[in-house]
Amino acid sequence: MKLGIGLFALVAFGSLVGASIWATGLQSIVPAIQDLIANPAAGNNPWFVATLFDTYFGFLWFWLWIAYKETSNPARLVWLLLVLATGNMAMAAYALIQLWKLPASATIEDFLLRRKPRGS
Repeated sequence: MKLGIGLFALVAFGSLVGASIWATGLQSIVPAIQDLIANPAAGNNPWFVATLFDTYFGFLWFWLWIAYKETSNPARLVWLLLVLATGNMAMAAYALIQLWKLPASATIEDFLLRRKPRGS
């Protein structure tokens, strides 16, 4: 379980970083946003809008799991900002951090569920 999820998260993280570097090499994000602002009709495409809604609701669904797993509000807020700013890169990083904390014999439940600290 741990190896499979870890490999998926590493591939996702590496692919997303690679795609971001490639896209930035073609056009920086700032000019891309400026182009969108200068030509709002380009962003008025219904599928562009629908994709943004779909993407950010997906980020928020994942963040709900993070908010469940994390016990401190500052950590929840930092992860919310990271997920909203970097999307799946932050999500993959969070999964890798959670996996790192688990023993090799961990189950999917250990990964997904928040566990009470021992002695509580």
